Amino acid sequence: MNNTKGIIVVISGPSGSGKGTIVNELIKNEQYALSISATTRKPRIGEKEGIHYFFMSKEEFLEMINKEELVEWAEFCDNYYGTPKSYIEDKINKGKDVILEIEVQGALQVKKIYPEAILIFIIPPSLTELKNRLLKRGTETSEIIEKRLMRAVEELDFVKEYDYLLVNDSIDNVVNEINMIIKTEHFKANRRTSLIEKIKKE
Repeated sequence: MNNTKGIIVVISGPSGSGKGTIVNELIKNEQYALSISATTRKPRIGEKEGIHYFFMSKEEFLEMINKEELVEWAEFCDNYYGTPKSYIEDKINKGKDVILEIEVQGALQVKKIYPEAILIFIIPPSLTELKNRLLKRGTETSEIIEKRLMRAVEELDFVKEYDYLLVNDSIDNVVNEINMIIKTEHFKANRRTSLIEKIKKE
């Protein structure tokens, strides 16, 4: 990418929208680095410390907030989620595109600190499909599922703050669309200032 800095790519969407599966496909590309979030929620089956999340107590999380070690943080369904700063800046300075899979509240915080970040919102084809996906997971109570559906409707009011809206009716299609978006963003003139300066020096 002509030794340019990497791009911060924020991917959000309702729980059950398939964003986790999409992100797992994206990071098979070595150009991308996945930002690992810190959270106070309990690990789900198969999730590993330092790979899927940094799992910690509420007290530990609040200490990170106080020390301003997080780019963003949010409280969602009675748990805290946040993104450590140091990892992101290290990767983008090395030319990697950093993918953040975070909630709407956190995404808007990231945009304030990094206005050049790309915000992508993933939605399912319908709320009925979303509910079916959550039920199929079998990891949450009906009360939590209803809370997630209500939250999904609330989140739609913030979609206008995002740069792109994609419908996940096919994982492969959405992954291809995101790859295309990121590739195109790299060619924007305001991201190629180092190339401009190089040409002027010549």
